[in-house]
Amino acid sequence: MMFIVSALRISVPALLFMALLLAATPALAASAAEIDREVDRALAAFKKIEGANAFLGIAKGVLVFPKVYKAGVGVGGEYGEGALRVGGKSVDYYSTAAASIGFQLGAQAKSIVVIFTQESALRKFRESEGWKVGVDGSVALVDIGVGKAVDTTNIKDPVIGFIFGQKGLMYNLTLEGSKFTRLDKK
Repeated sequence: MMFIVSALRISVPALLFMALLLAATPALAASAAEIDREVDRALAAFKKIEGANAFLGIAKGVLVFPKVYKAGVGVGGEYGEGALRVGGKSVDYYSTAAASIGFQLGAQAKSIVVIFTQESALRKFRESEGWKVGVDGSVALVDIGVGKAVDTTNIKDPVIGFIFGQKGLMYNLTLEGSKFTRLDKK
């Protein structure tokens, strides 16, 4: 009985926190011009990482989420908006969202760059109604910490994801379970 009461004390605030986070996501909605400016900044930061330009050089498309906010206390969630660039121009806008349950405590902001190295992978992504990592396609994740370089010897995967610029403290970094949904921005 004591365990159930303790679990409820932890779960109720966590669920309330998640509800507030998810309710606030429409308020975070940015215009296409705002997203493009942030994407430009994120790509400039990404290009400063040793080896990043090799990946950008083979990209058929680049999906950039400049700021993805993640928070959790037992139950967690994350949200961010970004743009898909093909030939250096934004062709579509997307949101990323994920929820998780398990050991987690903290909050962070991160940038995500997803590079499509094959036309077929990019086409499949663009034709989908909502693309979920690990279900609709896999993403080879490369974690970039402070002062790290990107290993360019394994450029064989059709979809490669990079997480960088972490600000804040969070237990794990993953794209697994993230859902990318097209936004109507013009």
